[in-house]
Amino acid sequence: MVAVAYSAGRDSTALLHAAAHAARDLGVEVVALHVHHGLMPQADAWLEFASAQVARWRKAGLPVRLVSTRLTGKPAKGDSVEAWARRERRMALARMARDEAAGAILLAHHRRDQAETVLLQALRGAGPAGLAAMPRAVERDGLWWLRPWLEQPREAIEAYVRTHRLRFVDDASNADRRLARGRLREAVWDALTQAFGDTEVALVAVARRAQQAKALLCEVASSDLATMTDDQGRLDVARWRVLSAARRANALRAWLHAALGRGPPESLVERLLVEILRVRQARWPADGARELMLYRARLAVTPPAPRRTGAAPGELLLDLSRPGHHALPGFRGTLEVARAADGVPAALLRSCRVVARQGGERWQALPRSVPRSLKKQYQAAAIPAAQRDGPLVYAADRLLFVPGLGLDARVRAPGRRGTLALRWHADGTRPGG
Repeated sequence: MVAVAYSAGRDSTALLHAAAHAARDLGVEVVALHVHHGLMPQADAWLEFASAQVARWRKAGLPVRLVSTRLTGKPAKGDSVEAWARRERRMALARMARDEAAGAILLAHHRRDQAETVLLQALRGAGPAGLAAMPRAVERDGLWWLRPWLEQPREAIEAYVRTHRLRFVDDASNADRRLARGRLREAVWDALTQAFGDTEVALVAVARRAQQAKALLCEVASSDLATMTDDQGRLDVARWRVLSAARRANALRAWLHAALGRGPPESLVERLLVEILRVRQARWPADGARELMLYRARLAVTPPAPRRTGAAPGELLLDLSRPGHHALPGFRGTLEVARAADGVPAALLRSCRVVARQGGERWQALPRSVPRSLKKQYQAAAIPAAQRDGPLVYAADRLLFVPGLGLDARVRAPGRRGTLALRWHADGTRPGG
């Protein structure tokens, strides 16, 4: 089973037609994936056209069928319509392909599309990752995304359409000057190619070189980060500092991409490159739900620091003798109880007091160590001040558990069966994770 992203436009119509003919000879079925964006008044008509076209081809003996989906959302205020549509279309295509058990999705991008993408990325100030534009083949979301015509000129596709007398829809938004690609096509491209006849070929060559540069930068970053990230994924800033300026920037971009799950804004990268070298402790906004925190020469992604409002939460009485999760809104988090080989007996947790830190508490890290104040224990464990606000758990007057530090050594029962451990998850982190 192979899938083709099919908008019903000229390029995807030609690709679907060619794929269906090749599949018939190979005994393979093709599924055409159509995404109804809901952004254009003609979208319903396009879906009807696509359905009718595929039905005609199937009746003529081609092994092709149509699957479609409608997007229900819309761009948020201030979002780029192009970026929203591109992101939502990719997600919808992936869902449909997985539902149909297709291992690959064919995309109809051609050489001019690639050249336009390179030029638009350059105008946005992109580096190698952006100038690399569209890969010919990439594995993402458990699927292969393939662009078999990426080296083909647009004229070859137009000739294919004429030869086979294919009908297709014409999307007027392709020439919409309100969109960046529309402005490029309508106001710039003809003048550029008249002045520089090899524009398309040259820009595609830029993409190939940028792809090589991107791959090399990824290899260097992977090698550098292998020695400067700990088991919690935090960046060791002391080791990062000794790199050259270029390698610092490259490693930081790669670390941020991995930590945030997407490419970081260049403004954030530039700010961090300057400020991390000047401060020993700081926080920076990463996105709406997370922050970057520098503490004890470690850079980490964390939930935003809770804002104190009003008095500290009052005392709670809880039965924690069974595994489960206890949401504590007053403390802005969840207390998890889980089975553990190095925990405390369940009986000790039947009647627990959960209270805010008052000052003067002492906690013991190891069986033969000396109990010390929480402040000193937090400092020794490199727990940032912003992460010291979780609730303390007592059995009567006996301190059992401190968030960030764990169970007091004096109550742990290593090797005993049926013991339980406690974990604290501040809001913004996933309980049990």
